[in-house]
Amino acid sequence: MSSTLLHPPVRPEYERDPDPVGALAAELPLSILARIWRHGWLRKSVILLALAVVWELMARWQDNDLLLPTFLNTATALAGGIASGELLANVGVSLSVLLQGYAAGVLGAFILTSLAASTQLGRDLLETLTSMFNPLPAIALLPLALLWFGLGQGSLIFVLVHSVLWPLALSTYAGFRGVPETLRMAGRNYGLRGIRLVLHILVPAALPSIVSGLKIGWAFAWRTLIAAELVFGTTSGKGGLGWYIFQNRNELYTDKVFAGLAMVILIGLLVENLVFGVLERISLRRWGMQR
Repeated sequence: MSSTLLHPPVRPEYERDPDPVGALAAELPLSILARIWRHGWLRKSVILLALAVVWELMARWQDNDLLLPTFLNTATALAGGIASGELLANVGVSLSVLLQGYAAGVLGAFILTSLAASTQLGRDLLETLTSMFNPLPAIALLPLALLWFGLGQGSLIFVLVHSVLWPLALSTYAGFRGVPETLRMAGRNYGLRGIRLVLHILVPAALPSIVSGLKIGWAFAWRTLIAAELVFGTTSGKGGLGWYIFQNRNELYTDKVFAGLAMVILIGLLVENLVFGVLERISLRRWGMQR
């Protein structure tokens, strides 16, 4: 055996002088900017501002308000629609129908997944129904909805329930299946069966999947409602936001069309950040279930 292996070389020690105070002071503003940039609302605001600038530049380069109005013209039309109350009235009609359909879809998904988590027949029923109806676009059911429920809120609620029910049921059931067996056994040891086991064990453990399903269901419901209103828009004699877009498109008020689309986006951003953001903070992040 060689002497190198018996006595390996020792790395020489060295001293390093500390950085001067002036260098640390020079780096201080960068650390402040980095801390400010950590705020999510600021980063998202910068992204939205950049998109608005790109929109304005493209519209000015296109130079045709009929095809693409500028961001400033759209913002003016949006402010005018809000000030007159016309746009807000259409938003109120759409949100009223949306909440009814969304609530019914959530209730139906909870019933189906509770049955699937409790019985083998419920699992077979859920898997069969989701395989049949989840690939079916909600907008394709509009003709049947018109025949069955007429031109009114019933037709819109029907397609909304379809758009919410299946993705939420699949996401919730996937969360239930991912619950560790030890938690299930702990619940059974405490005498929990059926719906009590679902409420006290499965729902808290599968909460991340449930919240994700709620967000997906909301997005599906919102875009399905706008598309449905674009097709047969009025509900009980009142027009929704999709009908507002459709009417202004027929009258060639393109700035109002973009204002309606901007309102759809704004409502989506508000719901995503205020409703679901708050829900995640008070549940998932608070309990350490999400970073």
